[in-house]
Amino acid sequence: MKGLRGERLSSQFREEIYNVISTDLRNKHPELSAIVSVISADVAPDLKSCKVYISIFDTDNDRRRNSFAVICDNAGYIRHALSKVLRIRTVPELRFILDDSMEYGEKIDKLLRQIETTNGNDNDE
Repeated sequence: MKGLRGERLSSQFREEIYNVISTDLRNKHPELSAIVSVISADVAPDLKSCKVYISIFDTDNDRRRNSFAVICDNAGYIRHALSKVLRIRTVPELRFILDDSMEYGEKIDKLLRQIETTNGNDNDE
C-alpha cells in the first residue's frame, strides 16, 4: 500500500502483530521458537489482505518450521486480536510469509569468511 496512510497502517500492523505473537500466542503455544520477528506488513490498498513477513531464528530447523506452522494456523486468532486493538472498519486477511533473509545473510557471511581464510592461507605460502 502506497502513501502516508499505507505506511502508517503497515507499521501499526507490524507492531500489533508482533505484540499478539509475543504475548498471547506464546502463552497459548509455548513450543514457539525463542526469536520471532515481524519484518514487515504489506497491506493491500483495498484493506482486504495483508502479507506479513516473519523471520524465525532457531538452531533447530524442525522447530523453526513448526513455529511458522503455529503462526499460520493461528492467523484467524491474530486477526481477531487485531480487531480488538485497531480502530479500522475491517481487519484484512493475514497471509504469513517466512522471510529467510537473516539466514541467507548468515550463509553469505560464512562463505565470505571461508574465502578470506583460504586467501589468507594462499598468501602465507
